[in-house]
Amino acid sequence: MATPLLQTHDLSMNFGGVRAVRNVNFTLAEGELRCLIGPNGAGKSTFFKMLTGQLAPSQGQVLFRGHDISRAYAHQIARLGIGIKTQVPSVFDGLNVRENIWLAASRIGHRDEARRLVDEMLERIGLTKAASRMVGQLAHGQRQWVELGLVLATDPKLILLDEPAAGMTHDEVFKTAELVREINRTKALIVVEHDMQFIRMIAKQVTVFNQGSVLLEDNVENIMRDPRVRDIYLGKQAAA
Repeated sequence: MATPLLQTHDLSMNFGGVRAVRNVNFTLAEGELRCLIGPNGAGKSTFFKMLTGQLAPSQGQVLFRGHDISRAYAHQIARLGIGIKTQVPSVFDGLNVRENIWLAASRIGHRDEARRLVDEMLERIGLTKAASRMVGQLAHGQRQWVELGLVLATDPKLILLDEPAAGMTHDEVFKTAELVREINRTKALIVVEHDMQFIRMIAKQVTVFNQGSVLLEDNVENIMRDPRVRDIYLGKQAAA
């Protein structure tokens, strides 16, 4: 069998007497798109932080293409090819769109290569016409796309998206779903999201977290019908 892109073995995180993540075993294949759902406090954000080196696990392992990265620093993990887009856009409001993406692209390519990458990213995220606008003046959805462009410009193998559709209009959510599906043609992604309509637009396989553990993994249709998921997370929204 091919080596998975990402694996965790009995991954756990304790904060004092609180066990935020409990013995999580998770596998992601090369090129896969996986959605991660669960109620607030289920451990999703803590799980992401262990994958990216922001937190060192209390126990267990994180393997990236078979290599143990459990104790690697965040900058080392980023260089290996794991990129993250946070829920709150981490962008430079005082620079324009092109300058923001240039800062990311220039880390991995020479000037001509970086310029080509910037043009490619602007086209990909649909902001070519807004390239000279200050990021601080953009709408919320556009700011989210700028940060996604920053992540893509570093050419990661795996992209983690933390609630990419949060706070977006219906049209922005639709465009973001299209963008995620397009990115998945060449990149693997793990997407944490609460918007179940967005999940339906992009998901094939879904992992459900609850109380720090994996409750179940299945295709999106079965997840939406599962009574346990309705009870802990979806509620009336699923029944609608």
